[in-house]
Amino acid sequence: MKVKNHLNIFLIFYFIFHIGVSYSKNYESNNQALEKRVNEISNNIRCLVCRNQSIYDSNSDFAKDIKIIISNYLKKGESEQFIYDFLESKYGDYILFKPPFQLNTLLLWMLPFLLIFGGLTYIAIKYIKYKEND
Repeated sequence: MKVKNHLNIFLIFYFIFHIGVSYSKNYESNNQALEKRVNEISNNIRCLVCRNQSIYDSNSDFAKDIKIIISNYLKKGESEQFIYDFLESKYGDYILFKPPFQLNTLLLWMLPFLLIFGGLTYIAIKYIKYKEND
């Protein structure tokens, strides 16, 4: 009788554990593709709370909320571009790590090159004048 009770208890725990393990494996395999896409998108989104950190790298509440939003939109079947456009419309260009090239930001994009070119030109002119004076 004792052996039968022990066997029954063992079988109950075995099946409970086995069901839990098989459920977690199915859950992981079903959501791996979704999680991968969420991670890819969140790598391109800037955390507005953390300084120069992506949503993927951040542990802030804002980052967690944005990851949930991304996940929900992907579950609905929305495209990555839709998610980027939605977040950009809500938070502005700053939320994107690689903001789109726009005419109103042309000077911002060109300024480093113009400064380098101007500096090299200034140095060249000064050097030529120095050589002429010798």
